[in-house]
Amino acid sequence: MKVTAIGKTDVGRKRGHNEDYIVVDPELSLYMVCDGMGGHASGEVASETAARTVKRWLMENRARITSFDDTGAARDGLIRLIEEAIQLASREVYGVATSEKGKAGMGTTLTMVLCTKTVGIMGHVGDSRLYLRRGGRTYQLSEDHTYVNEIIRRGLATPEQARKGPYSNVITRAVGIQENVRADTLLFDILPGDTLLLCSDGLSKYVDSLEELGTFLDADHQDGVPGQLIDVANSRGGSDNISTIVLRAEGDSDSEGSDRGRTTEVNLKIDTLRHVVIFRHLDMSELCKVLSVVRAIEVEKGETLMKEGEASDALYAILEGRMQIQRGGAPVKSLLPGEHFGEMALFNSRPRSATVTALSHGKLLLMERGRFNELIRKEPQLAVKLLWSFAQVLSLRLDDASSLLYGTQVGSFDTEVTSPFKAQVDPQMLKVPVG
Repeated sequence: MKVTAIGKTDVGRKRGHNEDYIVVDPELSLYMVCDGMGGHASGEVASETAARTVKRWLMENRARITSFDDTGAARDGLIRLIEEAIQLASREVYGVATSEKGKAGMGTTLTMVLCTKTVGIMGHVGDSRLYLRRGGRTYQLSEDHTYVNEIIRRGLATPEQARKGPYSNVITRAVGIQENVRADTLLFDILPGDTLLLCSDGLSKYVDSLEELGTFLDADHQDGVPGQLIDVANSRGGSDNISTIVLRAEGDSDSEGSDRGRTTEVNLKIDTLRHVVIFRHLDMSELCKVLSVVRAIEVEKGETLMKEGEASDALYAILEGRMQIQRGGAPVKSLLPGEHFGEMALFNSRPRSATVTALSHGKLLLMERGRFNELIRKEPQLAVKLLWSFAQVLSLRLDDASSLLYGTQVGSFDTEVTSPFKAQVDPQMLKVPVG
């Protein structure tokens, strides 16, 4: 698989100079948009300093990129590399801002993608954006670090109200404003046919619709797309500098079979995660974060994945094959691809309530408690979503169990209950989570 890219930057219709800086480096497979701020020449200095610093650090550590083997440790290592690069850039910009006259307070947004083998690694600070076009749908993979996005996310204003407010241009995170900055990172699979767009807010403020953006990114030839997007922004006001980089992944004829197989597997992983109840409300960016902490395992027919009464610390989601749940040695249920078990193990270390055995050769996604805890510590917003979903699951299961135990619908008080148990209920019938 190869990735081709083309980028373009434009001053816009209202600004006297261009404070954006872009990097299109096919040799390093590094692509970056920086949107400087600070007035006069300061914004230009900030954006170029940050971009060059990131590029230099990645060049110096190129061996860590080329040795990537797609293991969990290798994925973590690339994410750390991107975080190191952005931290170094923030220190460099901050150093210039505090040591040179007229540069105080300067900073820059930074949104980048490093491509290696079959994955992309995003590094992101500020309100420049990264979009993914895949399978006829467009996804925003980055999240704006802005006051507007924050109050919308908290439900304090509608998007229209927030954008008309007095703080509509306030950025809550930028490279170089302080020595250190918290960068968002995301490692995601790149599939043949994928198109990525990096852009500054000089474009995104004029193209709100993901569907409209998709019509441009679907063009057969990408060469003209950056210029077309810039023309759109200028025709709608062009109030800021505008930068765009369009990347497209293409399969090789020599690896057509393996590319097709990998595409099927990646899509299967995403679809399977969407069936896991605690992950069903996640967007594409969040699903990619979850995928970065799971691993695929294969099991043989007759293999036991967990035993009743023993400790276990993993959630399993079935990609291929059939699994059987047993309690007390008696079969309870068969599980098919798309189903999952063991989610309680992510939240407690109690002995497992069932035994699960493979009825056939199979492939599963495995998420261990330690990796799950690591994810929610690093991603507090994602943690809230996951824990809220989990609370809803427990509430529904409690309702089901109460209904079975008391022989009445939960919330109904007009049925006389003379005993805690209206009938003898087999505990195996209670809809408690497996694991």
